[in-house]
Amino acid sequence: MEHRQELLPPIVMVFAASDPSGGAGMQADIMTLSSLGCHPLSVVTAITVQDTVGVEGVLALDPGWIVDQARVLLEDMPVAAFKIGLIGSVENIAAVAEIVADYPDIPLVLDPVLTSGRGDELANEQMIYALFELLLPQTTVLTPNSLEARRLAMEDAEDDELPDAPDLVECGRRLVDAGAEYVLITGTHENTSKVVNTLYGEQGVIRSESWDRLPGSYHGSGCTLASAIAANLANGLDVPEAVRDAQDYTWQALAAGFRPGMGQFIPDRFFWAREDDGDGDPEL
Repeated sequence: MEHRQELLPPIVMVFAASDPSGGAGMQADIMTLSSLGCHPLSVVTAITVQDTVGVEGVLALDPGWIVDQARVLLEDMPVAAFKIGLIGSVENIAAVAEIVADYPDIPLVLDPVLTSGRGDELANEQMIYALFELLLPQTTVLTPNSLEARRLAMEDAEDDELPDAPDLVECGRRLVDAGAEYVLITGTHENTSKVVNTLYGEQGVIRSESWDRLPGSYHGSGCTLASAIAANLANGLDVPEAVRDAQDYTWQALAAGFRPGMGQFIPDRFFWAREDDGDGDPEL
């Protein structure tokens, strides 16, 4: 059969930890990217022991394994976007930063995973500093929740410069000043009637979007959002449009979420495949 090179889907390389529950991490990234028409390349950074309740353990892979996984793929296939999630160690952060530095024209979406949904710590202070110093300056879109944004913004602050809970606009400004081209701060953890997500750029606030707050808590919502942004960038959208469409996709995936275990809900990244066409049969 003749190869159909003109039908090649956009290819996105993901650096993330494996989540055996399928709710977050690499598995969430693969499903999201596939749902949005991309071909995912999965560079595993760590292996985790976790379920829908929480994370019990993280084993970071040797950085040499991460480098080897990524380099052979980058030499073989054209990558349209990078997405980075949990990396697992300072050494791995340095390795990933060195890899992506060789491809400055490829957009990079960084989801700074610092804790699990239950609150399990997944990054120590040295790892947060490494993210801030090595990866943030190479980032096209940074996607912290409000708690992560405050922790990251404190990395570049003197003790008396920022309060313990700094204003999110100030956090956005500081993270852009630190090198991120755009910063999307999500408001899931804020005490507001609706979830307000705000995109920041060099000129300050670019746009804010409000979303109905869904009941329950979700495993993998941040991974889904960041991967959806990466997919949209790989498909050729500019950043504001990619971010807006990714939020809409993520909200629909959350609204269609299911609870397979005793813990959090999992977003249904293929909600569109189960939508009813009005005749009782799913749309194909």
